[in-house]
Amino acid sequence: MAAADKEPHASVVRPRSYQDESYLHGFLETVDDLQKAGVLQDVVLEVEGRRFPCHRLVLSAASPYFRAMFTSDMAESRQKTVVLQGLDEGMFREILSYIYAGTLHVFLDKVQALYQAADLLQLDYVRDTCSSYMVENVKVESSNCVDLYKFADVFSMDIVLKRCLQWIYHNFAEVAFSEELSSLSVNQLTEIINHDELDVKEETTLWEAVVRWVQHSREDRWVSLLCWSA
Repeated sequence: MAAADKEPHASVVRPRSYQDESYLHGFLETVDDLQKAGVLQDVVLEVEGRRFPCHRLVLSAASPYFRAMFTSDMAESRQKTVVLQGLDEGMFREILSYIYAGTLHVFLDKVQALYQAADLLQLDYVRDTCSSYMVENVKVESSNCVDLYKFADVFSMDIVLKRCLQWIYHNFAEVAFSEELSSLSVNQLTEIINHDELDVKEETTLWEAVVRWVQHSREDRWVSLLCWSA
């Protein structure tokens, strides 16, 4: 009878799962230490002539780009040295800092190159961080804003594009006299000057801006502008 009474009580004890947060943090620190010590590295990545010994497993875990490269039948999966094209050496160093240590340093004059590297390597966190940083720094100066606008347009960065356009609409008098205005495409210029939010106190400001834009490359731009207006 006594044994029978204990059976239901014993069934109350259930298994549990535990998550060791310190292990996750310590694991990343160990991986970074191995990289700094040059231990167990099994591939060398070459960017602009600079060689970066790395670990295939770590790169594959961090980046879908590298995962596809090292786990497929691509020639790079068997090569000891892989040359990466289209990357800036300094930005790739920052990318490796993120992959191995989880740290990312973003600077206004290098954020576009960093975004391009992250876009190629399919690193979502780095891309999102760069986008947020661009949005935060749209107001720095007109040249910066126009430059970011063109970059965001190329990469279809909707949030950055919208923020830049808002700044340009409300500060067009400043943008109109900047050198960067002449670097806009006909589609970009017409998008700006035809927007309802464009803040222009005097019509002459708008006209003079268009004239300066045309004069930068008179023959080609007159044709582009006429084709657009038609």
